[in-house]
This record gives sequence, structure tokens and C-alpha cells, in this order.
Amino acid sequence: MANKHFALIGAAGYIAPRHMRAIKDTGNRLVCALDPYDGVGIIDSYFPEADFFTEPERFDRHLDKLRRQGRDKIDYVSICSPNYLHDAHIRMAVRNDAHAICEKPIVLNPWNLDALCELERESGRQIYTILQLRLHPSIQALKKQVAEGPGDKVYDVKLTYITSRGRWYGFSWKGDIQKSGGVATNIGIHFFDMLGWVFGEFRGMTVSQHSAGRAGGTLDYSQARVEWLLSIDAADLPESARLAGKRTYRCITIQDRELEFSDGFTDLHTRSYQEILAGRGFRVETARSSVEVAQKIRKA
Repeated sequence: MANKHFALIGAAGYIAPRHMRAIKDTGNRLVCALDPYDGVGIIDSYFPEADFFTEPERFDRHLDKLRRQGRDKIDYVSICSPNYLHDAHIRMAVRNDAHAICEKPIVLNPWNLDALCELERESGRQIYTILQLRLHPSIQALKKQVAEGPGDKVYDVKLTYITSRGRWYGFSWKGDIQKSGGVATNIGIHFFDMLGWVFGEFRGMTVSQHSAGRAGGTLDYSQARVEWLLSIDAADLPESARLAGKRTYRCITIQDRELEFSDGFTDLHTRSYQEILAGRGFRVETARSSVEVAQKIRKA
């Protein structure tokens, strides 16, 4: 397979280095990148020769020039921008005759998915999203266990995910529910996807708390009743995590037995890219259930 040419939107973001590494690890090349913030020295660790832009208009013009010249034409645009811009940046990619690889959440609202499906049909380009928990060995083993068990069994599941954030969070786009979708969407979307993938059709929900830094409640699936809590407040960390100096805690229990999945995250973006390049990536419709759940939580 010939090397593919990539562009990256959101090069200064937290998740961007994982995409840069995935592009490099799969033997491909980052041609150009965009971010309004110019402190992107991390690019030097992966693709120091990549062109860099701080203005989307000039970046878009560059993509168009490469497409028209046929030299270094962009095959894929990787999108790591703020959540509320994903839809617009996917459209920029497709408009320049490139496939899109978008970080989760692919969009904030379910109706935007319909428009993206139509865009795929019109353009012939593919739109992929990153749902890396589906590639985690422990989660895959859990899905296999549930699939091979009694089809009418309803599991008692408890999900807790605490990822401490400082005061900066509330001043950034992540603290603006209109831009991030709120804490449930911003840090929980991949868990909602995983729960639906493993435990089947979404049936209903309750929301017991929803604030700028914490959300929780219950989710009902055809084979699970889930009690969940998501938080960015370090005060919610269990004592064991605090004593160990950890600022992140994730725990899933099924029938009071803990699922161990603290390791195995380091290469999941590379795995995701391998699947996409092999034609097996997760497409727009795959993300629909989790986007709908997150939107219902936001509106509850």
C-alpha cells in the first residue's frame, strides 16, 4: 500500500500527538497541520517538515492547491479540534476530496449525523470516528462473554470515571456546554459507545446530577442496568488513588466484579488508524447511539 498523505486540524490539542504517532506508526506522512495556537513544537517529534497554518482560510486554500496540483494531495484529514467545530472541519476535509478521521464526539447532536451521511453519499468520501474502547482487549473479551452468555440476562454494571482537571478547564472551550457538550459528552462519549456495543440496545435513562464538573445517573440497555458517574473534580477521587498520587481513576464493575482495563490504552489510536486504512474503521452510523445518549443526558 502506497504511503498516504495526511493533514491535521487541531495540532496543539491534548489528543493530537496520538494522531501524529498513529500516522507515523502506520508508515504515512503528515503534510500540513492547522491550529490557531502556534505552540506546536510537538510536531518536530514526528513530522518536522510538515507545513503549518494558524488560519483556517489559508489552510483550506493550501489543501485546495495540493488537490489541484495532484502532488501531495491529501488523502485523509485528521480532526482533533474542539467538539463544536468537528462538523465544519469534516466538511472542509470532504470538500477537498479527502476522507475524514474525527475524534469523538464526531458531532454533538444526532441530526448532524444525518447530514454527514448525506455528505458521504454525495462525495464518495468516507467519514470515520475514533472509538478506541472497542479495540481494547479487555472490552473485546467482555463483549464476547456477554454475547456467548444468556441472551436475556441483565447485568448490574457500575461505571466510574474521574479525570481531574484544573481551573483552566472552566475557562476553555471544554467548560462551555455549547462548545463541548458538557462533561458527560466531553469525557463520557466513548464509554456510552462501549456500553451500547457490549450490552445492546439503549432502553432509557435517569440523570441524578449534571453540573459543569460532574454528571451521573443510570442507563438501561437490553442487557445491562448501569449506574454511572463522570467527574473532573479531584475531590471525587477515591482515597487509594489520591494516596498513589493519581489524578485519574476509571473503574467498571459487572456483577460486583471489577473489569481490569487500566492498561492497554497507549496504542489504541494506532490500532484505530490501522483499521481505518484497512477499510474497517468506525463510520458515522456507528456513533449514532452514543451521540443520542449524550444528547439526551444534556437535555434531561
